[in-house]
Amino acid sequence: MSEIPFVFPNDVHPPWSIMIVLYPYITGLVAGAFVVSALYHVFHREALKPVARLALVTSLCFCAFATLPLLLHLHRPERCFNVLVTPSVTSAIAGFGFIYSAYMLVLVVEVWLVFRPAIVEQANSLTGAKALFYRVLALGVTDITDRSRAIDSRLIRVLAIMGIPIACVLHGYVGFLFGAVKANPWWSTALMPVIFLISAIVSGIAALILLYQFISWRRGETADRECVGALARYLWMFLVLAASLEGLELLQMAYEAGGEWPILRALLTEHLAVSYGLVQVLIGSLVPLLLLLTSFTRRLPARLVMFSSGLASLLILVQVFAMRWNVVVGGQLFSKSFRGFVEFPLHWMSREGLLAAAVILTLPLAALWVAGKILPIWQPAEAGTLADAR
Repeated sequence: MSEIPFVFPNDVHPPWSIMIVLYPYITGLVAGAFVVSALYHVFHREALKPVARLALVTSLCFCAFATLPLLLHLHRPERCFNVLVTPSVTSAIAGFGFIYSAYMLVLVVEVWLVFRPAIVEQANSLTGAKALFYRVLALGVTDITDRSRAIDSRLIRVLAIMGIPIACVLHGYVGFLFGAVKANPWWSTALMPVIFLISAIVSGIAALILLYQFISWRRGETADRECVGALARYLWMFLVLAASLEGLELLQMAYEAGGEWPILRALLTEHLAVSYGLVQVLIGSLVPLLLLLTSFTRRLPARLVMFSSGLASLLILVQVFAMRWNVVVGGQLFSKSFRGFVEFPLHWMSREGLLAAAVILTLPLAALWVAGKILPIWQPAEAGTLADAR
């Protein structure tokens, strides 16, 4: 400690690990995927029909594991229930517990309503244990009438409308938590909640483009160009908005040039030069913006549009992760005295190490694979379901 006199005792070991990087990253995928689903169910964007059900189930699978990074970060994870049992009305963390629970309920009910015709069909056509399993999923109701289809359609739209603000609050509140830390100038900005929300939508759309193209390839089918093109155009617009807000935030810090600006400038130019300047700005923002321009014209070959959209989506997923890293880790690198920097430790095998982080990112994809075995996610919508019931 005597060799680094600028470091206070609570600066030596950064308290937030890579799990706190993963947490907003996964919740961002949840919110972004649900927005795509809502564009179809609420705003009737028919071009998105091939990915509407995939988006909904993807959101549910990622949401199911959204709290796992937080639980691994806690030394007493069983105490998480205290947030719900003894909540504090002034605590953002307690608010998240109720928001997350409400969002999971909306997702589960909407997924059940969307796939109810397929579940009932399986319950009536199969025998034995499989039939029993689908009867349980159908809650014992094994017949569907035209009136029930119409009611289901209206309920799906109502739940999708309800889910939009809940999804926005679910991820916007993460930025709110960082923005409320007044002692940290890298976090405490009014734009932080908005930037987190827009980047969440960006990451969700990018993940859906990659999933849809990969699943189509695995099934030996060709991804629908209109669908991929529409997703790519939405992705380009939200990416422009996200990059603009991030640039405005940094420009405001530089223009104000407060007492903390020298340490923030050193943070960007030295300690985050690669993850921020190269990965987040150049590779993850500027290059995808150019690649996604191919989706705005029909003159280009379909293969080129598919390739450029997929590559741009992959780069954007890396960019959003880098953004989360730069916010969470970058805000812990400089001393609270603003006179120097500390090191951020990375481990492979610990509870909060890189291996555990890789496993957490894999679990939602495994859940999506299991869901695809149970529900007809990739098949065309059944006759007389949502689109016809409208």
